[in-house]
Amino acid sequence: MSELPDELLGWVSEVAGAAIQDAVSVHIGAQRASGSFHLRMVGGDFTDLLLKVPVPEWIGPRMVATNARALQLAAEFGLSAPRLVGADLDGSASGTVATLETWLPGSSALPPAVSVTRLRNAGAALARVHAFSLAPHEDLRLRPRPVADDDFAAERRAGRMPTTGLLQRADEMTRQHGVPATDPVFVHGDAWPGNMLFEGDSCTALIDWKTAGIGDPGVDLSGFRLQMAIQYGPDAPDEVLRGWQEQAGRDAGSVSYWDAIAALNTPTELSGFPGFGADGSRLDATAVTQRRDEFLQTALNALT
Repeated sequence: MSELPDELLGWVSEVAGAAIQDAVSVHIGAQRASGSFHLRMVGGDFTDLLLKVPVPEWIGPRMVATNARALQLAAEFGLSAPRLVGADLDGSASGTVATLETWLPGSSALPPAVSVTRLRNAGAALARVHAFSLAPHEDLRLRPRPVADDDFAAERRAGRMPTTGLLQRADEMTRQHGVPATDPVFVHGDAWPGNMLFEGDSCTALIDWKTAGIGDPGVDLSGFRLQMAIQYGPDAPDEVLRGWQEQAGRDAGSVSYWDAIAALNTPTELSGFPGFGADGSRLDATAVTQRRDEFLQTALNALT
Protein backbone atom coordinates (compact mmCIF):
# COMPACT_ATOMS: atom_id res chain seq x y z
CA MET A 1 0.00 0.00 0.00
CA SER A 2 3.08 2.24 0.04
CA GLU A 3 2.23 3.88 -3.30
CA LEU A 4 -1.09 5.20 -1.96
CA PRO A 5 -0.91 8.34 0.24
CA ASP A 6 -2.04 8.11 3.85
CA GLU A 7 -4.62 10.86 3.28
CA LEU A 8 -6.24 8.82 0.51
CA LEU A 9 -6.18 5.62 2.56
CA GLY A 10 -7.75 7.45 5.47
CA TRP A 11 -10.58 8.69 3.25
CA VAL A 12 -11.22 5.15 2.01
CA SER A 13 -11.42 3.78 5.54
CA GLU A 14 -13.78 6.54 6.62
CA VAL A 15 -16.11 6.13 3.64
CA ALA A 16 -16.11 2.32 3.82
CA GLY A 17 -16.34 2.15 7.59
CA ALA A 18 -13.61 -0.49 7.56
CA ALA A 19 -9.85 -0.92 7.74
CA ILE A 20 -7.75 -1.60 4.64
CA GLN A 21 -5.95 -4.92 4.86
CA ASP A 22 -4.29 -4.80 1.45
CA ALA A 23 -4.26 -2.73 -1.76
CA VAL A 24 -3.15 -4.22 -5.08
CA SER A 25 -2.94 -2.52 -8.46
CA VAL A 26 -5.46 -4.07 -10.83
CA HIS A 27 -3.11 -3.71 -13.80
CA ILE A 28 -0.03 -5.49 -12.51
CA GLY A 29 2.53 -5.77 -15.29
CA ALA A 30 1.10 -2.89 -17.31
CA GLN A 31 3.54 -0.54 -19.00
CA ARG A 32 2.06 2.46 -17.21
CA ALA A 33 0.84 3.24 -13.71
CA SER A 34 -2.55 1.94 -12.70
CA GLY A 35 -5.36 4.13 -11.50
CA SER A 36 -7.36 1.20 -10.12
CA PHE A 37 -6.66 -0.67 -6.89
CA HIS A 38 -8.32 -3.76 -5.46
CA LEU A 39 -8.75 -3.14 -1.74
CA ARG A 40 -9.26 -5.92 0.79
CA MET A 41 -11.19 -4.62 3.77
CA VAL A 42 -11.77 -5.85 7.33
CA GLY A 43 -14.20 -4.83 10.03
CA GLY A 44 -17.02 -3.37 7.95
CA ASP A 45 -19.74 -4.19 5.45
CA PHE A 46 -17.31 -4.64 2.53
CA THR A 47 -14.66 -7.31 2.10
CA ASP A 48 -13.48 -6.02 -1.29
CA LEU A 49 -13.65 -2.61 -2.96
CA LEU A 50 -12.20 -0.90 -6.03
CA LEU A 51 -10.46 2.46 -5.70
CA LYS A 52 -10.03 4.66 -8.78
CA VAL A 53 -7.78 7.73 -9.04
CA PRO A 54 -6.40 9.74 -11.99
CA VAL A 55 -3.22 8.77 -13.82
CA PRO A 56 -1.19 11.62 -15.40
CA GLU A 57 -1.34 11.68 -19.21
CA TRP A 58 -3.86 8.84 -19.28
CA ILE A 59 -6.86 8.97 -16.94
CA GLY A 60 -7.81 12.54 -16.10
CA PRO A 61 -10.03 13.71 -13.24
CA ARG A 62 -12.90 14.15 -15.68
CA MET A 63 -12.77 10.46 -16.57
CA VAL A 64 -12.97 9.51 -12.90
CA ALA A 65 -16.00 11.79 -12.55
CA THR A 66 -17.58 10.27 -15.66
CA ASN A 67 -17.16 6.79 -14.22
CA ALA A 68 -18.84 7.92 -10.99
CA ARG A 69 -21.80 9.51 -12.78
CA ALA A 70 -22.21 6.46 -15.02
CA LEU A 71 -22.28 4.14 -12.01
CA GLN A 72 -24.96 6.31 -10.42
CA LEU A 73 -27.09 5.97 -13.55
CA ALA A 74 -26.38 2.25 -13.81
CA ALA A 75 -27.74 1.83 -10.28
CA GLU A 76 -30.77 4.00 -11.07
CA PHE A 77 -31.50 1.94 -14.19
CA GLY A 78 -30.87 -1.40 -12.50
CA LEU A 79 -27.98 -2.31 -14.80
CA SER A 80 -25.38 -4.94 -13.92
CA ALA A 81 -22.40 -2.80 -12.93
CA PRO A 82 -20.41 -1.92 -9.83
CA ARG A 83 -22.16 0.29 -7.31
CA LEU A 84 -20.64 3.61 -6.26
CA VAL A 85 -19.69 3.60 -2.57
CA GLY A 86 -18.10 7.03 -2.34
CA ALA A 87 -16.67 9.85 -4.44
CA ASP A 88 -14.36 12.79 -3.77
CA LEU A 89 -14.51 14.62 -7.08
CA ASP A 90 -12.73 17.78 -5.96
CA GLY A 91 -10.06 16.05 -3.89
CA SER A 92 -10.87 18.01 -0.77
CA ALA A 93 -11.29 14.96 1.46
CA SER A 94 -8.74 12.51 0.05
CA GLY A 95 -6.07 14.75 -1.44
CA THR A 96 -6.93 13.67 -4.99
CA VAL A 97 -9.95 13.01 -7.16
CA ALA A 98 -11.04 9.52 -6.13
CA THR A 99 -13.95 7.11 -6.25
CA LEU A 100 -14.72 3.93 -4.40
CA GLU A 101 -16.92 1.22 -5.89
CA THR A 102 -17.93 -2.35 -5.18
CA TRP A 103 -15.67 -5.17 -6.35
CA LEU A 104 -17.60 -7.73 -8.38
CA PRO A 105 -16.87 -11.41 -9.01
CA GLY A 106 -16.26 -12.70 -12.51
CA SER A 107 -13.46 -12.68 -15.06
CA SER A 108 -12.60 -10.26 -17.86
CA ALA A 109 -9.85 -12.50 -19.24
CA LEU A 110 -10.01 -13.17 -22.97
CA PRO A 111 -10.56 -16.85 -23.79
CA PRO A 112 -8.69 -18.25 -26.82
CA ALA A 113 -12.04 -19.45 -28.20
CA VAL A 114 -15.50 -17.98 -27.75
CA SER A 115 -18.97 -19.56 -27.85
CA VAL A 116 -22.03 -18.28 -29.68
CA THR A 117 -23.80 -18.03 -26.32
CA ARG A 118 -21.09 -15.78 -24.88
CA LEU A 119 -21.18 -13.51 -27.94
CA ARG A 120 -24.96 -13.17 -27.84
CA ASN A 121 -24.96 -12.55 -24.10
CA ALA A 122 -22.44 -9.75 -24.59
CA GLY A 123 -24.64 -8.16 -27.24
CA ALA A 124 -27.65 -8.44 -24.94
CA ALA A 125 -25.75 -6.78 -22.09
CA LEU A 126 -25.04 -3.78 -24.31
CA ALA A 127 -28.66 -3.57 -25.42
CA ARG A 128 -29.73 -3.26 -21.78
CA VAL A 129 -27.56 -0.16 -21.44
CA HIS A 130 -28.99 1.31 -24.64
CA ALA A 131 -32.58 0.98 -23.43
CA PHE A 132 -32.30 4.38 -21.73
CA SER A 133 -32.58 7.62 -23.69
CA LEU A 134 -30.61 10.53 -22.22
CA ALA A 135 -29.53 14.06 -22.99
CA PRO A 136 -25.84 15.03 -22.72
CA HIS A 137 -24.63 15.94 -19.22
CA GLU A 138 -21.50 17.69 -17.97
CA ASP A 139 -19.96 14.35 -16.98
CA LEU A 140 -21.66 12.32 -19.74
CA ARG A 141 -20.75 13.93 -23.02
CA LEU A 142 -21.83 13.06 -26.54
CA ARG A 143 -19.71 10.17 -27.83
CA PRO A 144 -19.34 10.15 -31.64
CA ARG A 145 -17.24 6.96 -31.71
CA PRO A 146 -15.96 4.21 -29.41
CA VAL A 147 -13.28 5.38 -26.94
CA ALA A 148 -14.08 8.91 -28.04
CA ASP A 149 -11.03 10.49 -26.40
CA ASP A 150 -9.03 8.85 -29.19
CA ASP A 151 -9.45 10.01 -32.80
CA PHE A 152 -7.08 8.00 -34.96
CA ALA A 153 -8.82 9.05 -38.18
CA ALA A 154 -8.05 12.69 -37.37
CA GLU A 155 -4.46 11.76 -36.53
CA ARG A 156 -4.05 10.16 -39.96
CA ARG A 157 -5.83 13.06 -41.67
CA ALA A 158 -3.38 15.51 -40.08
CA GLY A 159 -0.38 13.42 -41.11
CA ARG A 160 0.58 12.51 -37.56
CA MET A 161 0.05 8.80 -38.21
CA PRO A 162 0.64 6.75 -41.36
CA THR A 163 -2.40 5.69 -43.34
CA THR A 164 -3.40 3.19 -46.01
CA GLY A 165 -5.58 3.43 -49.08
CA LEU A 166 -8.37 1.52 -47.35
CA LEU A 167 -8.32 3.69 -44.24
CA GLN A 168 -8.23 6.88 -46.29
CA ARG A 169 -11.14 5.73 -48.46
CA ALA A 170 -13.14 4.72 -45.39
CA ASP A 171 -12.56 8.11 -43.78
CA GLU A 172 -13.74 9.89 -46.92
CA MET A 173 -16.81 7.67 -47.29
CA THR A 174 -17.96 8.00 -43.69
CA ARG A 175 -17.48 11.77 -43.68
CA GLN A 176 -19.45 12.06 -46.90
CA HIS A 177 -22.16 9.78 -45.51
CA GLY A 178 -22.62 11.84 -42.34
CA VAL A 179 -23.69 10.76 -38.88
CA PRO A 180 -27.07 8.97 -38.97
CA ALA A 181 -29.86 10.74 -37.10
CA THR A 182 -30.93 8.98 -33.92
CA ASP A 183 -32.19 9.61 -30.41
CA PRO A 184 -29.15 9.50 -28.08
CA VAL A 185 -29.00 6.77 -25.47
CA PHE A 186 -26.76 5.81 -22.57
CA VAL A 187 -23.53 4.26 -23.90
CA HIS A 188 -20.65 2.57 -22.10
CA GLY A 189 -18.14 4.10 -24.48
CA ASP A 190 -15.44 1.40 -24.38
CA ALA A 191 -17.20 -1.89 -25.01
CA TRP A 192 -14.70 -4.73 -25.25
CA PRO A 193 -14.32 -8.02 -23.34
CA GLY A 194 -11.81 -6.49 -20.93
CA ASN A 195 -14.62 -4.28 -19.64
CA MET A 196 -17.08 -7.14 -19.19
CA LEU A 197 -17.17 -9.63 -16.34
CA PHE A 198 -18.17 -13.18 -17.18
CA GLU A 199 -19.02 -16.26 -15.17
CA GLY A 200 -18.93 -19.04 -17.70
CA ASP A 201 -20.75 -17.69 -20.75
CA SER A 202 -22.92 -15.30 -18.73
CA CYS A 203 -22.05 -11.61 -18.78
CA THR A 204 -22.51 -10.57 -15.15
CA ALA A 205 -21.49 -6.91 -15.33
CA LEU A 206 -20.01 -4.07 -17.36
CA ILE A 207 -17.08 -2.35 -15.66
CA ASP A 208 -14.77 0.64 -16.22
CA TRP A 209 -17.23 3.33 -17.32
CA LYS A 210 -14.71 6.18 -17.57
CA THR A 211 -15.57 6.92 -21.23
CA ALA A 212 -19.34 6.50 -20.83
CA GLY A 213 -21.65 9.08 -22.31
CA ILE A 214 -24.54 9.67 -24.66
CA GLY A 215 -24.66 8.52 -28.26
CA ASP A 216 -25.91 6.09 -30.85
CA PRO A 217 -26.10 2.42 -29.77
CA GLY A 218 -23.67 1.75 -32.60
CA VAL A 219 -20.88 3.36 -30.60
CA ASP A 220 -20.90 0.34 -28.29
CA LEU A 221 -22.38 -2.29 -30.57
CA SER A 222 -19.98 -1.77 -33.46
CA GLY A 223 -17.07 -1.14 -31.13
CA PHE A 224 -17.65 -4.57 -29.64
CA ARG A 225 -18.32 -6.15 -33.05
CA LEU A 226 -14.94 -4.87 -34.22
CA GLN A 227 -13.23 -6.31 -31.16
CA MET A 228 -14.81 -9.70 -31.78
CA ALA A 229 -13.82 -9.60 -35.45
CA ILE A 230 -10.16 -8.96 -34.69
CA GLN A 231 -10.08 -11.39 -31.78
CA TYR A 232 -12.10 -14.31 -33.13
CA GLY A 233 -12.70 -13.81 -36.84
CA PRO A 234 -15.43 -12.66 -39.24
CA ASP A 235 -18.32 -14.80 -37.95
CA ALA A 236 -18.25 -13.52 -34.37
CA PRO A 237 -19.67 -10.00 -34.94
CA ASP A 238 -22.97 -11.28 -36.33
CA GLU A 239 -23.64 -13.25 -33.15
CA VAL A 240 -23.11 -10.09 -31.09
CA LEU A 241 -25.63 -8.33 -33.33
CA ARG A 242 -28.14 -11.14 -32.91
CA GLY A 243 -27.84 -10.96 -29.14
CA TRP A 244 -28.30 -7.20 -29.18
CA GLN A 245 -31.36 -7.34 -31.44
CA GLU A 246 -33.01 -10.15 -29.48
CA GLN A 247 -32.64 -8.17 -26.25
CA ALA A 248 -33.63 -4.82 -27.80
CA GLY A 249 -36.59 -6.27 -29.67
CA ARG A 250 -35.67 -4.36 -32.82
CA ASP A 251 -33.11 -4.17 -35.58
CA ALA A 252 -29.97 -2.16 -34.99
CA GLY A 253 -29.68 0.86 -37.25
CA SER A 254 -26.81 1.99 -39.48
CA VAL A 255 -24.61 -0.96 -38.51
CA SER A 256 -22.29 -0.62 -41.50
CA TYR A 257 -21.63 3.07 -40.75
CA TRP A 258 -20.81 2.44 -37.10
CA ASP A 259 -18.71 -0.61 -38.00
CA ALA A 260 -16.62 1.64 -40.25
CA ILE A 261 -16.34 4.32 -37.56
CA ALA A 262 -15.19 1.73 -35.02
CA ALA A 263 -12.57 0.34 -37.39
CA LEU A 264 -11.31 3.83 -38.23
CA ASN A 265 -10.75 4.61 -34.56
CA THR A 266 -7.87 2.16 -34.27
CA PRO A 267 -4.15 2.62 -34.94
CA THR A 268 -3.05 1.96 -38.49
CA GLU A 269 -1.20 -1.16 -37.35
CA LEU A 270 -2.79 -3.12 -34.51
CA SER A 271 0.35 -3.93 -32.59
CA GLY A 272 -0.46 -5.39 -29.17
CA PHE A 273 -4.13 -6.05 -29.97
CA PRO A 274 -5.21 -9.60 -29.04
CA GLY A 275 -6.36 -12.06 -31.66
CA PHE A 276 -6.72 -15.83 -31.75
CA GLY A 277 -6.60 -18.37 -34.54
CA ALA A 278 -9.02 -21.27 -34.97
CA ASP A 279 -6.68 -23.43 -32.86
CA GLY A 280 -6.54 -20.84 -30.06
CA SER A 281 -3.03 -19.67 -30.90
CA ARG A 282 -2.16 -15.98 -30.61
CA LEU A 283 -2.04 -14.03 -33.86
CA ASP A 284 0.61 -11.48 -34.73
CA ALA A 285 -0.04 -7.82 -35.50
CA THR A 286 -0.16 -8.41 -39.25
CA ALA A 287 -2.93 -11.01 -38.96
CA VAL A 288 -4.95 -8.93 -36.48
CA THR A 289 -4.63 -5.84 -38.69
CA GLN A 290 -5.80 -7.88 -41.67
CA ARG A 291 -8.90 -8.90 -39.70
CA ARG A 292 -9.59 -5.22 -38.98
CA ASP A 293 -9.22 -4.36 -42.64
CA GLU A 294 -11.56 -7.16 -43.71
CA PHE A 295 -14.15 -6.00 -41.18
CA LEU A 296 -13.82 -2.44 -42.47
CA GLN A 297 -14.07 -3.48 -46.12
CA THR A 298 -17.25 -5.44 -45.38
CA ALA A 299 -18.72 -2.34 -43.73
CA LEU A 300 -17.82 -0.12 -46.68
CA ASN A 301 -19.35 -2.59 -49.12
CA ALA A 302 -22.67 -2.27 -47.26
CA LEU A 303 -22.52 1.48 -46.57
CA THR A 304 -25.37 3.31 -48.30
